[in-house]
Amino acid sequence: MQEGRPYYPTNFPMIQSIAEAVTPARKRVLIVASPIWEESAAKILKGVAQYQRGENPWDTYWDNEGLSLEDPSWFESGRWDGVISRHTNALQVRSCASAGIPLVDVNNAQPFADVPNVALDNTAVGRLGGEHFIDRGLRNFAFCGFANLPWSCERCAGFRDALVTIGLSSAIFETVYPNYYTQEVTPGWHSAEIAAIAAWLVSLPKPVGVMACNDFRALDVLRAARDAGLRVPEEVAVLGANNDEARCELAIPPLSSVVTNHLRSGYLAAEALDRLMHGRPLEGLDLCVDPVEVITRHSTDVLAVDDRRVSAAARFIQQNACRGVTVDEVCRHAGIARTQLEEKFRRHFARSPQAEIRRVQLGKIKQLLQDTDLTLNAIADLTGFAHPEYMIVFFKRATGESPGRYRRKLRF
Repeated sequence: MQEGRPYYPTNFPMIQSIAEAVTPARKRVLIVASPIWEESAAKILKGVAQYQRGENPWDTYWDNEGLSLEDPSWFESGRWDGVISRHTNALQVRSCASAGIPLVDVNNAQPFADVPNVALDNTAVGRLGGEHFIDRGLRNFAFCGFANLPWSCERCAGFRDALVTIGLSSAIFETVYPNYYTQEVTPGWHSAEIAAIAAWLVSLPKPVGVMACNDFRALDVLRAARDAGLRVPEEVAVLGANNDEARCELAIPPLSSVVTNHLRSGYLAAEALDRLMHGRPLEGLDLCVDPVEVITRHSTDVLAVDDRRVSAAARFIQQNACRGVTVDEVCRHAGIARTQLEEKFRRHFARSPQAEIRRVQLGKIKQLLQDTDLTLNAIADLTGFAHPEYMIVFFKRATGESPGRYRRKLRF
């Protein structure tokens, strides 16, 4: 058996033949996802596994090196009933179409015609990033991405949309990303990018919040800030996207990032492929995946408010909103009249102190729904609601869905 190639035994035990006579044959599925490029591969696979567990699970083969992307013979053998690909390319699309193999694309890039594409809502990813910086009182914003990658452009558009709502705009740094597969991403190209980003950062008004199109690009921004002698997050707050946890935690300083829901991407891809393999239509299946939240690490841990009392009020809300704090308590802590706090809060954060309390509570509810199995009663108690019914009504008004539905969507 050649290493890295699929192996199919031909001598099956008699007991397997008997079993296949009384149970439906398992679907044979090829999954193409490389964990070397990004952590999302493991999460996508976990989502696929969550879906296909049941009475008749699939026989799956994981092409973790992407060998099938360059070798059409993988699809000529007739061994596959379906394919899920994280790194879909034109050769793979042609090969699957020629062999009549259903293909589902989980690549967050330009979709191929007639190939179902499970895609992240990139506009929403960018919007979350913009809101994250607004929540920190920043008034200078910038986006660093790639002009030739549609998903990067969509994230940039969402970032700018969030700023338009409060009458602000963003500086943009975009270059053309070279072809990775033809090895045009060289050390020389990368060094030139870092130098150009550093010069751009120096030119921006400070303090500034810079969102990068993904965590890889955010690491470039962090490196450029260090080379330029700029302090992160005091002068330049940096936010990535996709929450590639190992890279975010290893960054200096640790990198804040928008969490994208690759677990759900894998689950939806499996559901779509299952329908296709059984000849069922995809109508009614929403293949767009919303982002989850922003994980705040040191790179954006800043509150850019020059008014001492407003800053004290904002920090007090952050620390106490989930114990049911009132606006009057906030005013007493900060030593400011309520009418003054209302006016200053709207000027700095584009919302009222009460809205800020609710925003913090909502974020905590979402985090507990995602990360724990706590009951709604327990979550209500931990987020400052006297009765779970009040929390459920509040959550549904704020998000458009019930806490239970939100939890199920995140996990599957």
